[in-house]
Amino acid sequence: MSSLSIVIPAKNESAVIGDVVKGARAKYPQAEVIVVDDGSDDGTADVAANAGAKVLRHPESLGNGAAVKAGARAASGEIIAFMDGDGQHDAAEFDGLLARLDEGFDMVIGARDSGSHANFGRLYANGVYNVVASWLTGRRIPDLTSGFRVARAELFRRFLYLLPNGFSYPTTITMAFLRSGYPIRFEPIPVAKRVGKSHIRPFKDGLRFLVIIFKIATLYAPLKIFAPVAAVFFTTGCGWYAYTYATMGRFTNMSMLLFSASVIVFLIGLISEQITALTYSKT
Repeated sequence: MSSLSIVIPAKNESAVIGDVVKGARAKYPQAEVIVVDDGSDDGTADVAANAGAKVLRHPESLGNGAAVKAGARAASGEIIAFMDGDGQHDAAEFDGLLARLDEGFDMVIGARDSGSHANFGRLYANGVYNVVASWLTGRRIPDLTSGFRVARAELFRRFLYLLPNGFSYPTTITMAFLRSGYPIRFEPIPVAKRVGKSHIRPFKDGLRFLVIIFKIATLYAPLKIFAPVAAVFFTTGCGWYAYTYATMGRFTNMSMLLFSASVIVFLIGLISEQITALTYSKT
């Protein structure tokens, strides 16, 4: 049986992190349990250590993604399991995901249902990500942002350089596995209501998540974004040229500008596609 490491990023979760660690250790007594304390100021690290976890401490908050990367680097297991430290996840649910790894999948993700999201805003945002990712990849993705997952450690660490330090690490690692042709699986899981306050800031993170949507596209298939934009410019240019030719009998600078923009955007997309191919050729 493959060795298992359980990585739990946590920030100011002293009220519940002890129970999370104890639950993981009780279910998987042979597993390595790593809690990455991301700059907490409420004793999270001490509570986790007392519960039996190996604790890594960030002197300041670097972000959820940074905590995940630190835990992945420190993990000694052949399989790494990730779960949140806020009490939403039950380590017992890893059984179903680990069984899928035994079937040949390289990463298995716990997919939440619509009733498991913190609020309507989070549900709507995650729904948009799922639709965009499904369109880009050509397969149904029910939960792109779930932090509950298991993966083969060697493969996961290949993509650490791509992962952001913020909350979008699940998005990036999922798309990276798909782009590189590694089989992944989504398994439905129940999720409890989180204990304590969410660290998501609706307005600031909402704008950042909008940027993430475009990053998803450029990370996976740039031409799927650039080609339609180029087509819009080209079509508009043709329409404007037809109008000016019919009304004034001439080709205008605006038509030339629109045609030029369509060519430039398409070429940028083409270059981006080549860069993406080179990025994943290493994996």
